[in-house]
Amino acid sequence: MTARATAAATPAEATTGKDAILRAARRAFTQRPYAEVTIRGIAADAGVSASLVVKHFGRKEELFNTVADFGPAAEELFDAPLDRLGRHMVLTLVRRRREQQADPLLRVVFSLGNHDERSLLRDRFHEQVTGRLASLLPGPEADLRAELIAGQLIGLGATLGLHREGAGALATAEHLADLYAPAVQRLVTD
Repeated sequence: MTARATAAATPAEATTGKDAILRAARRAFTQRPYAEVTIRGIAADAGVSASLVVKHFGRKEELFNTVADFGPAAEELFDAPLDRLGRHMVLTLVRRRREQQADPLLRVVFSLGNHDERSLLRDRFHEQVTGRLASLLPGPEADLRAELIAGQLIGLGATLGLHREGAGALATAEHLADLYAPAVQRLVTD
């Protein structure tokens, strides 16, 4: 391989490595206490070197803060007019799971019942997802409706993960949205 070919391959490999690191870190931080998670363990799970983890994310604390940030996912999920928001959220979630093998919300479920640093996941989720969504919703009981919408989206993500080869895996994202989004939209517009 020439130096030019190597240089051309580096950005794609770096992105793939970075994505693998984030997936491994999400698994690690949501399934084990913070004190038990190591950069070396995340690197091994991601199939990269520990130095690459440090290069992309710095220390363990910085990597944890990246994992605990739901802001970018919320931006993507809520980027539609209110009259089409339910469908947009369902399509975004399904497409992200299929195209990026990542669920924007499901990692918060693994933080339930733990009292260590993983409570930050719940706090950030409440602030960046449910709280932000509630601020967008018109009408009464916006906080409750936002929580129920988040629950529906988490449930959809869990179902798609559980039935990876089931009927949902065979359905198009549009067909899933046709079936699932009306219930979500009812909560959006009340």
